Amino acid sequence: MSDEGRLKLVLEALLFASDEPLTLRHIRDVLGLEDARVARRLADELREELAAGRRGIQIEEVAGGYRLMSNREYAPYVEQLHKAERRARLSQAALETLAIVAYRQPIHRADIEAIRGVQADAVVRNLQEQGLIRVVGRADVLGRPFLYGTTKRFLETFGLNSLDDLPKAEELQIP
Repeated sequence: MSDEGRLKLVLEALLFASDEPLTLRHIRDVLGLEDARVARRLADELREELAAGRRGIQIEEVAGGYRLMSNREYAPYVEQLHKAERRARLSQAALETLAIVAYRQPIHRADIEAIRGVQADAVVRNLQEQGLIRVVGRADVLGRPFLYGTTKRFLETFGLNSLDDLPKAEELQIP
């Protein structure tokens, strides 16, 4: 096996073992590479090999790094596996609040409450505890309330590389 072939296998193992996306710099450092461009090429080649093999897993660029993920084609099955777990973690109120923050950030709690029509203290606190939103500043209005925005963990949780990957508001179907 070539050195490059072995490096790809090591990279695959690293991606499998990591709970978070691996940045090119981290891959370069762990593999002892001279240049991050080599790390990118290895990751891209491994991604192509997995895609060509019609596998249940794939490599995606997420939150500024690479992550091993289940193939989207098999999402309904994975969804069934995790349905109860996801429901327990994020309530409907939390999902609504998270969507408001994602699309309107930076936003303060009073605006979230005005949109939802109910108090949002507990939901905002819960989303902060889960690391999905964070304080990004203070509004220049009376009382200088906290402004909230999404986090890197939000991107990771929803499989997004950046906020630009969110569906456009006009593309969403509202029941």
